[in-house]
Amino acid sequence: MAYRDVYKSWQDNPEAFWMKAAEAIDWDEAPKKALFADNAPLYEWFSDAKVNTCYNAVDRHVKNGRGDQTAFIYDSPITDTIREISFAELQTRVATLAGALKAKGVTKGDRVIIYMPMVPEAMDAMLACARLGAVHSVVFGGFAANELAVRIDDATPKAIIAASCGLEPGRVVEYKPLMDGAIELATHKPDFCVVLQREQHRAELIEGRDHDWADFVKDATPADCVPVEGNHPAYILYTSGTTGAPKGVVRHTAGHLVALNWTMKNIYNVDPGDVWWAASDVGWVVGHSYICYAPLIHGNTSIIFEGKPVGTPDAGTFWRVIEQHNVKSFFTAPTAFRAVKREDPTGEFVKKYDLSCLDQIFLAGERADPDTIIWMQDQLQKPIIDHWWQTELGYPGVCNPVGIELLDVKLGSPSVPLPGFTMNVLDDAGQPLPAGELGAIVIKLPLPPGTLPTLWNAEDRFRKSYLEAFPGYYETGDAGMIDEDGYLYIMARTDDVINVAGHRLSTGGMEEVLAAHPDVAECAVIGVTDALKGQLPVGFVCLNNGATKPHDEIVSDCVKLVREKIGPVAAFKLCCVVDRLPKTRSGKILRGTMVKIADAEPFKMPATIDDPVILDEIKVALTQIGYAQP
Repeated sequence: MAYRDVYKSWQDNPEAFWMKAAEAIDWDEAPKKALFADNAPLYEWFSDAKVNTCYNAVDRHVKNGRGDQTAFIYDSPITDTIREISFAELQTRVATLAGALKAKGVTKGDRVIIYMPMVPEAMDAMLACARLGAVHSVVFGGFAANELAVRIDDATPKAIIAASCGLEPGRVVEYKPLMDGAIELATHKPDFCVVLQREQHRAELIEGRDHDWADFVKDATPADCVPVEGNHPAYILYTSGTTGAPKGVVRHTAGHLVALNWTMKNIYNVDPGDVWWAASDVGWVVGHSYICYAPLIHGNTSIIFEGKPVGTPDAGTFWRVIEQHNVKSFFTAPTAFRAVKREDPTGEFVKKYDLSCLDQIFLAGERADPDTIIWMQDQLQKPIIDHWWQTELGYPGVCNPVGIELLDVKLGSPSVPLPGFTMNVLDDAGQPLPAGELGAIVIKLPLPPGTLPTLWNAEDRFRKSYLEAFPGYYETGDAGMIDEDGYLYIMARTDDVINVAGHRLSTGGMEEVLAAHPDVAECAVIGVTDALKGQLPVGFVCLNNGATKPHDEIVSDCVKLVREKIGPVAAFKLCCVVDRLPKTRSGKILRGTMVKIADAEPFKMPATIDDPVILDEIKVALTQIGYAQP
C-alpha cells in the first residue's frame, strides 16, 4: 500500500487501524476496545487490556527462539569497549535486577529515578522497572543537583538507580555528588539508592542507603513480569530545562507498545533482526523510544553508543560504527552532522568506510537546515529523512514514511503527517489558515496511542498547557505552515523553549536563575542562531542601582549560576550587562525582536515599543560579547 492509502485507512476507521496494529503485541488480556473517550478531551487507548512491556521487549523473543540474537551492542569509544548482549542474556540481567528491586520493596506503581550515562545497565534499569510495573523516570546525567531535586520531589521515587560517573572526552563527570546534593535539596527522600561503580571513578557509598550494583544483584531471585492495565504509566519523562514545577510527561503502557512497534517498519524501514542505531541519550525521549523500547519490542538489534560524533576519536566515528555493526537505519540530530561537517567538510572520513549496509538516515530534535541535509546527501548518497516529533508525542508525528513509501523530499520540511496525526495551522483566533501561511501548529484530538495522556500529578496544567488555547486540538507550541501538497514546515517555537544541540531548554528557566543574582534587577534570555549547536542562549542583565561589582565579574557569576542550576547542557556562555531591555509600553520584553536583531533578520518596528533606540543598544551589546551574526 502507498502512503496515501495507509493514511486514508486510518482516517476512515482510526479504531480499526490501531486494533489491527495491536495484533503484533503479546497481551495477557487483549484489548476489546481501542479508544476510551469517556473523559474527553482526556483520552486513553486500550485501557481494558493487560500487558507487560518488558515481556514484549525481551522475554517473548527468547520464548520464540530468538534468544541468541543480539539485543544490544554497547559501543563505547571513550572506554574502548564493544560488547554484545543477546536477548537471553538481557532477560537474565533484567530479571535479576528486577528481583533485587522487588526484594527491597519496589512494586507495581512505585516510582524509580534512573540517573545514568549511556551504558547497558541504564537499559537494564528501565526494563527491570517495566518488568515489575514500577514507573521509571530517567533524568539526563548532565543535569545539576537542583534539576534532579525538583524531579525527586515531583516523582517521589522509592529508589534512585545511578552510576558513579559519566564520561566525556578527556574528563570524568562524577554523578554521585550530584545525586547526594539533589537528595539533600529534595523534600522527598528515597528509601534506597543503587550505584553502578564504574572503574573510571568509584564513588563513596552512604552506609544503609546506598548499595553497590554488583552486590545488590549478586544473590537476587529473578522476578517474573507483572501484567499491568493498558493505562498504567510506563514512565514519567520531564521536559528539558524546566525549573520550579517540572512538566512530567506520562506514557501509558499499552498505547506505547502498539505505536512504537508500528513505527519501526513503517517509518524506519527495519525488519526484525536488522541492526538499528539511534545516536541519542537515554535521558531524552529518543533514548526511551528508539534506543530502548521500540527496537527491542520489534525484535531489532539496538546500539548503545557512549561517544560523540567528533573527538572519540575523530569525525569518522559514526561511519566506523555503521560499517562495523552493519547498521541498516540510523537516527541522530542535525547538530551531530554539523559537528562532523565542521571537522570533515570534504568528507574524507566518509570515504574510509563501506556504508553499503545503510539504507537511510533520519534527523530529528531540531530543525534540519537545508545546507546540512545537502552536505549529507552529497557525501553519503543516501536518503536523508528529516522528521518531527516531541517528548510529549513519544514518536514521529510528521515524517517521510520510508517503510511504506519513500515520498519526495522537500528541503526544510519533515514531510507529511503519519496515521494518528491530523495536522492543522491556525491563526490566533483558532481559525484554519490557507496553505503557505504561518500560524500555530496544532493536532486534532484525540491524539493517537503512545502520546501523552496527561502530566504526572498535574491534570490542570496538562489542560492549560496543551488543550485550552485551541479547543479540540493539541497545541504543539511550534509555529509553521502547511504547503499545497500537505507537507508541514516547522519555522519556530511559539514559546520560550530553545534548542541547544538537540536539547530543548527553557529560556524562562535560565531567566529565573539569572534573576536570583543579588545584583540583577531584571533580565532576558533569548536563543540565537549558532552554526554548530543550532541555537545558543544569550543573557541580558540589567543591574540594580548601587551594584558595585565590575560588570565582567557579574557576567562570570551569571554564567556560573546557570551552569550550577541548569547544568552544562545549557551551554550558557554569552551574557552581557545592559542599561535596559526593549519593552512594550505595557512592560512586555520584546524577546522575539531581540532574536531577529541577533540573527540579523529583518523585522518590523513594534508599534508599542517604548523607545526604539534600545534596539541599537542591544545590537552593540551583542557585538561587545563577540556574538557573530549569521
